[in-house]
Amino acid sequence: MATPDCRLYLITPPRIDDLAAFGRALGEALEAGDVGAVQLRLKEVEEAAIEAAVRALRPVIGARDIPLILNDRPDLAARFDCDGVHIGQEDGPYAVARRAVGPSRIVGVTCHDSRHLAMDASEAGADYVAFGAFFPTTTKDARSRADPEILDIWQEMMVTPCVAIGGITPQNCRALVTAGADFIAASSAVWTHPQGPGAAVAAFNAEIAAGLAERV
Repeated sequence: MATPDCRLYLITPPRIDDLAAFGRALGEALEAGDVGAVQLRLKEVEEAAIEAAVRALRPVIGARDIPLILNDRPDLAARFDCDGVHIGQEDGPYAVARRAVGPSRIVGVTCHDSRHLAMDASEAGADYVAFGAFFPTTTKDARSRADPEILDIWQEMMVTPCVAIGGITPQNCRALVTAGADFIAASSAVWTHPQGPGAAVAAFNAEIAAGLAERV
């Protein structure tokens, strides 16, 4: 089966208190529709908690042949054998992250609303760049607001995949798909969905499919 032109990029909550329960919720989400990647994004926790989460969640994710990407910490991504790392502009340069994880793992880079930052990351060898936030978000303190036009311009200029991130829901994601996002990142819209994470993933996939049908 061909890989879709736009896929869901699932981000975990910043804190997971019950790994067993969250593992079941994650499994439900991954069974409900196409997911291109899962980012483990834990904030203000000890390394032991990150390691425990990787050990608990990797079988759920790996069984479906989906890459597990760790947020912020290239050193831990390598040590815990994750499939890749996502770094922000404050997490150190791309070259340091690449040295830490090696040539075969994924390295993605947050580029806010800046094509300049994205081009630098792409030319350095990043596997994807992330633009955002596109909408108000409570998941993190967004430093910038990106316009969907940046996705269209990026697709015309570059081949490195781009991820749209920040306040994205099934109700507002279609415009980002039609603008050219290769991945739609979602977190709270999945984990707080009133019908559960499976319903959220199904809704996202339906809107992604509709957006792809509108691409010209």
